[in-house]
Amino acid sequence: MADASTPWNYKVTYQDPLRTVNTHLASGDKVLTDAPTDNHGLGQTFSPTDLLSTSLAACVATIMGIHVQGREYDLISIDAQVQKTMAAQPRRVAAIAIEFEVVVSSSASDQDLAVLERVGRACPVAKSLHPDVDQNLTFAFRRA
Repeated sequence: MADASTPWNYKVTYQDPLRTVNTHLASGDKVLTDAPTDNHGLGQTFSPTDLLSTSLAACVATIMGIHVQGREYDLISIDAQVQKTMAAQPRRVAAIAIEFEVVVSSSASDQDLAVLERVGRACPVAKSLHPDVDQNLTFAFRRA
């Protein structure tokens, strides 16, 4: 249980049928989730397991962006395509495949790109996922 002196970070409210409204208390921003259509839901927005999968990609991109700050090269863009694979028994995320397309300035060396990839792979979400979740991350770097 949370310490009573520590403020809560988020609020989750269930709404029938099979939807949640997730509120970031500091900003008031909201994210909706629906159960997927293959699990009795409407599938009109992200499912909780979709958010888990996309959180991995967002975490990698964020950590890479943090790493590049103050470096001799710039991170111009990161685009990621995410594929989630579910297992049936028990129902869980079995695998997350992500293809990253990373554009950096021409001053980035091969060593810079190797370090950038290593830093991204070590993001907190990646380290928080159960070892049974197969993380298939590929990186395509391009200098601009």
